[in-house]
Amino acid sequence: MTTTSSRGRRRAPSRIGRAAGKAAALQKPRVILALLLLLALTSVMLLDGYLRAEVGGDQRVRTGASSSDVPDDILDGGPILTFRGGQATTVSVPDKTIALTFDDGPNPTWTPQVLKILEEYDVPGTFFVVGSMVSRYPGIVKDMVEQGNEVGIHTFTHVDLSYQSEARVTREMTQTQLALAGAAGITTTLFRAPYSSETDAIDNYSWPVYQELGEDGYTSVFVDTDSDDWKRPGVSKIIKWATPEDGEGASVLFHDAGGERSQTIAALPKYIEKMKAAGYTFTTISGAMAEQTAAGNTGGNGVPGAGAGVGGAAASPLQAAHREATGVTLYEGKALIAAVTLAEWTVPALSVGLMVVGVAVMGRFGMMLVLARRHHRKRNRRRFSWGPTVTRPVSVIVPAYNEKECIANTLASLAKSTHPIEILVVDDGSTDGTSRIAREAADRLGMTNVRVLRQENAGKPAALNHGVRSARHDIVVMMDGDTVFEPDAVHQLVQPFADPKVGAVAGNAKVGNRDTVIGAWQHIEYVMGFNLDRRMYDLLRCMPTIPGAIGAFRRDAVLEVGGMSEDTLAEDTDITIAMHRAGWQVVYQEHAKAWTEAPGSLKQLWSQRYRWSYGTMQALWKHRKSLTDKGPSGRFGRVGMPLVVLFQIVTPVFAPLIDVFTLYSMIFIDFRAALLAWLAVLCVQLVCAAYAFRLDREKYRYLLMMPLQQLAYRQMMYLVLIHSCVTALTGGRLRWQKLKRTGEVGTPAGVS
Repeated sequence: MTTTSSRGRRRAPSRIGRAAGKAAALQKPRVILALLLLLALTSVMLLDGYLRAEVGGDQRVRTGASSSDVPDDILDGGPILTFRGGQATTVSVPDKTIALTFDDGPNPTWTPQVLKILEEYDVPGTFFVVGSMVSRYPGIVKDMVEQGNEVGIHTFTHVDLSYQSEARVTREMTQTQLALAGAAGITTTLFRAPYSSETDAIDNYSWPVYQELGEDGYTSVFVDTDSDDWKRPGVSKIIKWATPEDGEGASVLFHDAGGERSQTIAALPKYIEKMKAAGYTFTTISGAMAEQTAAGNTGGNGVPGAGAGVGGAAASPLQAAHREATGVTLYEGKALIAAVTLAEWTVPALSVGLMVVGVAVMGRFGMMLVLARRHHRKRNRRRFSWGPTVTRPVSVIVPAYNEKECIANTLASLAKSTHPIEILVVDDGSTDGTSRIAREAADRLGMTNVRVLRQENAGKPAALNHGVRSARHDIVVMMDGDTVFEPDAVHQLVQPFADPKVGAVAGNAKVGNRDTVIGAWQHIEYVMGFNLDRRMYDLLRCMPTIPGAIGAFRRDAVLEVGGMSEDTLAEDTDITIAMHRAGWQVVYQEHAKAWTEAPGSLKQLWSQRYRWSYGTMQALWKHRKSLTDKGPSGRFGRVGMPLVVLFQIVTPVFAPLIDVFTLYSMIFIDFRAALLAWLAVLCVQLVCAAYAFRLDREKYRYLLMMPLQQLAYRQMMYLVLIHSCVTALTGGRLRWQKLKRTGEVGTPAGVS
């Protein structure tokens, strides 16, 4: 940011200010993109659920209602109901004529078989299609129309319209028309209501729906003869029940979807052969209406010409109800088909991802419990020893940038160290008097082993490298400027160096400011997610990260791998992997405890975790060649790298699927079952957390915050990681960011 001097002149922004401004400008679009990805995922799931009648589904079917408001000539009329000129009229199918109708399709298994039979026997059919099925299987509908069959609307989600609002009725019809436009380039004026049968079943609730649709130009189609094939009564009964009496014409109902239809497929050719042998001809609904018009009557108290439709005649009289879709309707229809196609591919893929994530999550819990127990028993048995006790002095490096609130507490904790140390406070260009406060604190505490080194602001890795180069001892301990050590922390931390194969040691970092909600959430995460993980990685000999708050290194080993790199934001992960690749062992020392000040606000927490996750990705990418290396480097690449990628990137990125699917199931499918599943997973996590707290001798009362942590905190961590992935994929860069400190973490004794 631009500053103003005491004389009122404006000064150019500092290097840090310019970098921070650029970073802020770049991150906003990526945050929006991450949120848009989450919104897209939710939209795809809702669309898929709507297509399957899980979202907005209504299984109610009205029965036994009065028909007192329905005209008698309609109840006693033919199966085709029109409202031409505003007058309700019915049309019957001519004698010796069959209008084959099929409901509930298209279905990818049964509808193509029906179409094949109709084509073989040169028989047209009228298919009343469900819009959601049309949008999922548009190719079948296109073949259906091109073959010369007629289509009508059977609503979009197969609901009983008599229960629905006027807006829902309009939506059901419009969406189905769009699906037909996108699939076959047509719209239609034919309609058959789900759960309808003969006209005498029209009641006082459904009659207004038919009237409204009639005013919109729709022809409602009922049945004369129902094969009842959905009951699967057997081929012979299906044929018998579908046969009209005494040579009468009929609108005959079959089903090409909605269940197992092998009996329908078996009965249909035999039925066609039987009716042809009896002198019957087959037509569509529009064909039947055209025949009645040509004969000059409707056969059902109607008027001639009722089948002319609205908007002009189609090319074929058998498809007179079809209208060519043009303009906005056509493009909206194609967009609907494209969206549904995307959902049809995406949701199954997400389901597979959900299974993989579920297995990975449960596998991780299992591995952590088993390996953490082995680690604890191995390191805490009486005869365990790293080797001869390490008593020689070590150097403690404290990089500090504007740490005026914390640096005094940090030095006070080091003053109580039970191990001989020299302390190097590396002031990385602080502007708040950090170096002065450090010197005053050292003088006040009588610490003659403190050196304060100053440098121009160059970042944390440069400050650590300055400290390493200036260190007088062969072991260097690195800590953050906001961290306080327990008195024996340094002594415990350096004991593994008795083993000459050990090159670095990770300590046990704990949250000091845990008495707030955010602090308690992070405390649970540190104990369970970090320290329990480190026990597992230690046994597998692939520790990925030494925490910046407390870690120790052989000085020569650090210099050997090139020091702390500025290539990534996660310099601690970067140096740890480099140590592995150089052949050094990296171990975890649970008894070396340090207390760190965790972010106190959601904004600061987001900033820190964003840097961590993005930096981890950078470090993994930087060391990707370890996957093909030989020796220790290859071992980490083929063991540690996949575990880190799976458990720290892939699983967390896709873990929101568990919550999204759970929430979706609670709202739209089975609330009780989904809730029980979520509680079961929570119980598994509680068991793991409780065991981790037992190993670290922590108080269990903080686990009371875990359910809320799962509902709020975990979702934020998911978004942070997704944000980091978007940044990585878009080639973004991010600088190390300074968190605001309060200095509330004092001596370890003050932390409960």
